Amino acid sequence: MRRKLAFELPKGRAQRWMFVIGVLGFVGTVSAAIIPNFFPFLDPTGVVSTYNVNGAIDTSNAFFQSLGTNGRTCATCHVAGNAFGLSVGNINARFLSTHGRDPLFADVDGANCPNAAPNDPSAHSVLLQNGLIRVALQVPAEAQFQIRAIRDPYGCAIVTDSASGQETVSVYRRPLPSTNLSVLSAVMFDGRETIAPLNDPKTFQANLVTDLKHQVVDATLGHAQATTPPTPDQQTAIVNFELGLFSAQAFDNRAGLLSADGAKGGPLNLDHQNYYPGINDSLGMDPNGNAFSPKAFTLFEAWAANSTAPYMTAAARRAISAGEHIFNTHLLTITSVRGLNDNAVLGNPPPTSFTGTCTTCHDTPNVGDHSLPLPLDIGTGHDLGNEADPQIATGLLQLSGPDLPVYEITGCPNPFAAPGHSDDPYTIYTTDPGKALITGKCSDVNRIKGPILRGLAARAPYFHNGAARDLNELVNFYNQRFQMNLTDEEKSQLIAFLNSL
Repeated sequence: MRRKLAFELPKGRAQRWMFVIGVLGFVGTVSAAIIPNFFPFLDPTGVVSTYNVNGAIDTSNAFFQSLGTNGRTCATCHVAGNAFGLSVGNINARFLSTHGRDPLFADVDGANCPNAAPNDPSAHSVLLQNGLIRVALQVPAEAQFQIRAIRDPYGCAIVTDSASGQETVSVYRRPLPSTNLSVLSAVMFDGRETIAPLNDPKTFQANLVTDLKHQVVDATLGHAQATTPPTPDQQTAIVNFELGLFSAQAFDNRAGLLSADGAKGGPLNLDHQNYYPGINDSLGMDPNGNAFSPKAFTLFEAWAANSTAPYMTAAARRAISAGEHIFNTHLLTITSVRGLNDNAVLGNPPPTSFTGTCTTCHDTPNVGDHSLPLPLDIGTGHDLGNEADPQIATGLLQLSGPDLPVYEITGCPNPFAAPGHSDDPYTIYTTDPGKALITGKCSDVNRIKGPILRGLAARAPYFHNGAARDLNELVNFYNQRFQMNLTDEEKSQLIAFLNSL
């Protein structure tokens, strides 16, 4: 039997907004320790909400408790109103209201470098402007490459331990949402918390719990600067809470309720979404032998047809459906992507260029990450000033890239070199070496996982480095980078779809 929604939005637009504002006001007067299921949070294009399979969100859970020494909780960076992610709007509001003294701005990683003044905006500029947390990673002892900073705007790009000679590199990344985790194929952008693989349906659930507990411990000892790890009971409480959360856009200002008129948007339907590692894998690795279908999203198919909704609402719904169709079917040209154009699964040698769609990389049905681990380098972390690939350079020009250190990486072969030239001198310029800082492998340089796409409207900016200020910049990047040749109307439709996830 289908569960009933915790609330029903009135039909008229004005009445809908009065209802939402009323609910917000009501919840502000009740116990702060409970957030009702489907509680609506306003975002730039409508309302985002979360369905918790365990009932109302109880803020006495360890997820909301300070377990370290700097006042941070999991909820410091994973905000319910931002689909359990973190938006730049939220960051700036907290800086202003607390004069930069909110625990979010702890200098361990909430500042451009440690030992920053808590109330100095310039010391927290990458967090305030692009929503980035500093991640300090040691270069693996057996790394196949050499790395040096050729630009160090904040003075802590690479820190070398005087005794051991061990190098620690600062990279700056967006906090990933702590919701919709039951469809993960890797934990963290570089997969560093995936200590048990998430690629086998038989072991997936147990391994996911293991990985998330490991991530809880590392986050508490690192981000929260705890002196002792969380207890096993606290780890279990946090992970069970996270695994019960499903967040998505529930209401669109123009199209109305995203689960109306036959559509399947909103968070409740996510709980029913079929998933197993490798489902619909675009590289042909589905363990059940099923062929890849580029039609990975089917949330708004019903809105392609004529609707009985009022004209403007029906038009908005058709635009969202058209955007979904573009995401599934519009052809793009994939070149110079580490993880694809150098992937032996695609051929030996692999193709220098091939045609795909958005769902070639975002293949998990109605969720949008990759259903098996596949970190990729699409170019968002490349240094524009040293970029030789014209498609990547043109794409980067569409973005509001952060002001970050630039690293020069040498000692690696060129994976895209012409036959016989792979040993030619090759230098990589990047603001984030990606998974290579975990594995030490040349083949992993710049590679970063693609995140789950649900709840996008509530948690701008986008990409691992916050380089896309909004979805308009994101779509323009893809349009240029992968030669999509979208019309202005198609861009608008694609953005409407992404905002509805």
